[in-house]
Amino acid sequence: MFEGLTQDNLKGAIEAMLFVTDEPVSALVLADMLECDVASVDGALRELADEKARFGAGVQLREVAGGWRLYTHPAYHELIERYVLSWDTRKLSGAAMETLAIVAYTQPVTRAGVASVRGVNSDSSINSLVEKGLVKEVGQADAPGNPTLYGTTRVFLEKFGLRSVSDLTPLEAFAPDAETRALIAERLHSTSAAPVVSEEEANEAIASALGVVEKVDFDALHFDFDDE
Repeated sequence: MFEGLTQDNLKGAIEAMLFVTDEPVSALVLADMLECDVASVDGALRELADEKARFGAGVQLREVAGGWRLYTHPAYHELIERYVLSWDTRKLSGAAMETLAIVAYTQPVTRAGVASVRGVNSDSSINSLVEKGLVKEVGQADAPGNPTLYGTTRVFLEKFGLRSVSDLTPLEAFAPDAETRALIAERLHSTSAAPVVSEEEANEAIASALGVVEKVDFDALHFDFDDE
């Protein structure tokens, strides 16, 4: 174990390390830095997370995107949002959030694929998402012109508190009725269904899967201890 550390202060050392990180850290990396076995670190992480949850701490320890990271408690998000908005004005528009939802649920997807679902050109939204690190190029489609394919990033998982994209809530949970679910399936998966539902209703259902509202505070999705 690292010089000066004992089993008694292992959790404190882990918490201090996570406090100064700006991305999830795996138990393996922590164990390497602490010069101890992974099992001890993993146990300490879970105990620390349990303690914070049990005592209602303002900070939570969560396992996301293949690692562990500190986040503020959801109960205080409204308060912190007010504080954050006083000095951070970066936002994602409703269009950008809708585009992000489509990429998340259909990835890998081309710009044309996103536009076909939204019904409008989405280049500016995709560019904004790439700039913010939520979306990235993941390859090229086997189609004429070899258009670029896009997918979500690790930052996306961090911001939305997901371990992987498989943790996304099924789209069906956001569709108000069977007709809308069928239209979503048609637009996302090219099925032959043709229900009488407006494109606006389908888009709203798709977008709501990632909590789309008129304006969303980007950094307020999950508040963490970084200097951004």
